[in-house]
Amino acid sequence: MIGASEQVATAIQRRIHATSLGPGDFLGREEDLAAQFGVSRPTLREALKLLASGNLIRASRGPGGGIFVAHTADQGMGRSIGDAIGMMIETGSVSLEELLEARTLLEVPLAGLAALHAGEPSVQRLRAAFAAESAAGADIDAIHAADAEFHRTIAASAGNRVVQAFTGWVFEVLQPRLMLELRDAVAPGAVLDQHAALLRAIERSDAPRAELAMREHLLYLRDLLSKVREHG
Repeated sequence: MIGASEQVATAIQRRIHATSLGPGDFLGREEDLAAQFGVSRPTLREALKLLASGNLIRASRGPGGGIFVAHTADQGMGRSIGDAIGMMIETGSVSLEELLEARTLLEVPLAGLAALHAGEPSVQRLRAAFAAESAAGADIDAIHAADAEFHRTIAASAGNRVVQAFTGWVFEVLQPRLMLELRDAVAPGAVLDQHAALLRAIERSDAPRAELAMREHLLYLRDLLSKVREHG
């Protein structure tokens, strides 16, 4: 049976959604929210703890303080997954190879969906990210930023916010560690060619070719990681 704090947490989430509140928006003061939802302060605090643990709200004390929206539901889910995977990497309970395999399972079908659903604004974002990557030269930080934007745009273009939320850890947790390990092994020209193939397939709404291009790109990274480990 759902407890009072869980019911209040659900009611607060529904209010956030119904009123279209976004990150940074003021939700209310603790005492006001307790009165509005007809619960005691301890029950409300338990509900707020549940929401905070899901990265959905944040509390601020002092003048101008109160309860604020931290992330939308899908953003909160993505952040929670990213935090969990980050901890798994730090403790050695998951390998980069496993995460690359998981990334392949997620991003290959997303590339196909992006080819089917990407509108002109998304295609323009992909072109801009590809142009930035092409112009980055030897600037590793610029390359990484453009690469992340390219892949984020593909995920967003697929049109499924739940699956998109599941890919956030790729750019926040996996990519920084992967690129650090592959820093001296990645051939920028090879990645650019792979991204160009992805872009062409999405521009042409060719889902099978987009999936193939994404698979080949991720297999390239996996094979490169294996070679680095072998010679490390």
